[in-house]
Amino acid sequence: MPRRRRLRRVVSPPGFKGYRPYGLAHRNQGVVELFYEEYESIKLTDYDSMTHLEASEVMGVSRATFARIYAKARQKIALALVESKEIKTVFGHAFFDNDWYQCQDCQTRFTIPEKLKQTACPLCHSTNFKHLNDHL
Repeated sequence: MPRRRRLRRVVSPPGFKGYRPYGLAHRNQGVVELFYEEYESIKLTDYDSMTHLEASEVMGVSRATFARIYAKARQKIALALVESKEIKTVFGHAFFDNDWYQCQDCQTRFTIPEKLKQTACPLCHSTNFKHLNDHL
């Protein structure tokens, strides 16, 4: 029987829901699902220029596990680019470092510092928002 999969720490959710190829005659080429932890591995390594060891510590996994997550993410992105498939971000096996919320009116994603007693979106001041950590 395999071990239980531990949740991976994600600092913040992706700022997008997905990407579509531009200029295709055929719209439905398929979808590639990129997990939040895979997005985080790409962001930490390629965008923030961290080593695998540093990034694995941020995500709370071993370096070998991080390397597997990172390789899978690159493989999925390459597949989407070569085969002109849409990329969608999905929650996966992750938890957020902080409590994150998404405004249902303006789609802004935000976190509320513990010191503030804020109960509205910081951008549009709407009180219509949902807790993103509820995916677990």
